[in-house]
Amino acid sequence: MNSSHFLLGFGLYLMLMIVISYLVSRRQQSNDDFLLAGRNVSTRLTFGSTVATMIGTGTSMGAVGFAYNHGWSGMLYGVGGALGILLTAWLFAPLRQKRFMTMSEELSYYVGANLWVKQGSAILIFLASLGWLGAHIIGGALYLSWATGIDLFYAKLMIGGAYTLYVMIGGYRAVIWTDSLMALVLFTGFLLMSYAAVQAVGGLNQLNMALSLAKESGTVTSIAALPAVSLAGVVAIGVMATPSFRQRIYAAKSVKTVRRSFTCSGLLYLAFAALPALIGITARVMAPDLQNHQFAFTTLTVLLLPALLSMVVLLAGLSATLSSASSDAIAAVSVLIRDLYQGATGSMPPADRAILYSRLAVLLVSGLALTLALLSDDLIRYITGMISTLMSGLFVCALLGRFWLRFSWQGALAAMLSAMITSLVLLNQAVWLAYWGNPCLPAVAAALLAAVTVSLITPPPAISRQQALAIITSQRESGPAASQQPADQSLQTRVN
Repeated sequence: MNSSHFLLGFGLYLMLMIVISYLVSRRQQSNDDFLLAGRNVSTRLTFGSTVATMIGTGTSMGAVGFAYNHGWSGMLYGVGGALGILLTAWLFAPLRQKRFMTMSEELSYYVGANLWVKQGSAILIFLASLGWLGAHIIGGALYLSWATGIDLFYAKLMIGGAYTLYVMIGGYRAVIWTDSLMALVLFTGFLLMSYAAVQAVGGLNQLNMALSLAKESGTVTSIAALPAVSLAGVVAIGVMATPSFRQRIYAAKSVKTVRRSFTCSGLLYLAFAALPALIGITARVMAPDLQNHQFAFTTLTVLLLPALLSMVVLLAGLSATLSSASSDAIAAVSVLIRDLYQGATGSMPPADRAILYSRLAVLLVSGLALTLALLSDDLIRYITGMISTLMSGLFVCALLGRFWLRFSWQGALAAMLSAMITSLVLLNQAVWLAYWGNPCLPAVAAALLAAVTVSLITPPPAISRQQALAIITSQRESGPAASQQPADQSLQTRVN
């Protein structure tokens, strides 16, 4: 494939995204418009945006590359993702009625609008959003570097700059439109690739025979049951605790919109789970000597498809990483503007400057995420380590808070801290890490134990959840004095 043609196609795609961003940005009148598209996103757009994120970087680069080394175990990524989004649809969709803007508002609501929990979780959520954003930059850079021969360092810079442009211009409304358009193209591309892969190896029976020979030679290895469960679990937990999926709940038109779109996305993704594995196995058969398994998708695309069609599919895959990145960028900006800014200044940004501050925040977020992306090139290891460390505790807080009224702010802090410590310990113990596959399950177990134990030995929330919601709403929608006073009273109640 001609690298100059690919760069030209990438440039045209980026121009299209900028035009769409400009057109939708003309309707922006408030920060709610920039960060949540006016809380009026339809079922179709929510569905399209969700599918684009789920079939983005982790699937096209991570899951296909994992299948290249481990065969049908590549389906675990899709199974975990489908389970996560289906559970999110039924467990957390009702949160749309609370009109939260960020996940940290949601978590503080469960424990009496406690400021320690709000600010502590905001920091973790911000870091998690940066982590996901860094993963998408890595995935997009791998696409771009492979297709054009550009050094991976410069490819990361180009990807970071690309999504920053149209997110700064159009905000969340631009994100959902571009996501939805690219989801259709990428899904079609995966179907074409899968059909071409089966035809190239002579059918599924021939593919399985070739896979058996690869296992006998040791080039493909099966993973043990516990690491397999751990991989599916870390992906499911990642979906349920990922801030960008919460952003879709808060931005949707209604609870029904969220449930319908998430359920359809989950069922589609479950049916889709075998396709990345099939592509990865075929890549192993047809290109057994790849030095980097993360190039399995891109390599097979060029081997199987005509030049023009392969370029379209690769551009769709690249655009999916950009779409996923833009969603996480908006989630990070929301926490930065709505929670961390308020925690530092005592008030929300001035209404007449809120969109400007949000656009500047996009620049800051992109720079920080790019720094993280420059430190790693292994996508699956990066994602699983990040989820286990930053998001296991958030997942436990969200799950307990949603259904257990006895959950205390001390228990929430204990959950977040214990999950981080457990994950970091396992990441630095090679033997334990090999046994578990990744630190997710031990981190969740430690967080759950700490949360329940500490909550039972500390006082329950002193105010009702209705009162907590009123405090959070006042902090968000009122001026400096009104937002500070209820929060200080809430904190003082808990300290005493």
